[in-house]
Amino acid sequence: MTQSIRWLQDEIADRMLQKLDIVKMQVKDVLVIPDFSGRHAHFLAKRFPGIRFHSAPESDLSAWERLKLKVSRLWSSGFKVAPTVSLASYQKTGRLDLPNNSVDLVFSVLLIQDLPDPKHFLQECWRVLKEGGLLTLSYLGPDTAKELYMAGDTPQQIALKKLANPWDMHDMGDALLGERFSDPVMDMEFLKLDYESDAVLLADAKALKMIESGIESPFFGDKLPKKLTLEVVYGHAWVIGKHLAKAEDHVAYIDLNQIQRKTRSDSA
Repeated sequence: MTQSIRWLQDEIADRMLQKLDIVKMQVKDVLVIPDFSGRHAHFLAKRFPGIRFHSAPESDLSAWERLKLKVSRLWSSGFKVAPTVSLASYQKTGRLDLPNNSVDLVFSVLLIQDLPDPKHFLQECWRVLKEGGLLTLSYLGPDTAKELYMAGDTPQQIALKKLANPWDMHDMGDALLGERFSDPVMDMEFLKLDYESDAVLLADAKALKMIESGIESPFFGDKLPKKLTLEVVYGHAWVIGKHLAKAEDHVAYIDLNQIQRKTRSDSA
């Protein structure tokens, strides 16, 4: 996301936090991915006193913006130091820079639509979450900016792009269950954006990565739509029974560490 769409990240984060109000859990370590300047950190720190932020800043932030974000997260957490997580490194290597079982909460705002392999992201979230941890997420669904794809509405100069991840909420619910998350809850809503200016609509469409970024012309007559629809998908799911047997192809595999040998002293 770019600065022009920052308001949307803030708005969706607020809605995610409202859904989190009914959740009862103890949180000491949270991964915010991607992290950005907004109100969410203040509300998370208020909701979970003593929280420690593992921040994964957006990849396009400047060095100065990253420093400000780091200082802000330290302040919000009462100066509890936590390592910064590199989103760019994850996108390159497919691995989050965190140990296994290291966070209680993963808070992901509008990221998954840009990932070519969201299932792998879920696997990494499962890996870094502790037993009893929670993944809460939001992303743009496949009907986002559908007005741009209507035949005859879009000028030939605009190169349209599809979302890297076209999952709807049912796809995500199935994937969460497939990756061993428990009790997934999915929700979806449509947000309608109205525009008086072609330039503003194009700026938002670029920020949403729905069109190529090289478009400069500010005026297309009546060919551009005057509104965009955003399909916003929300979901959360728990990590429960993380160390129990895992079933594959109807065969249960048990971690050797779960097997306890009975010794003479045990039976004495």
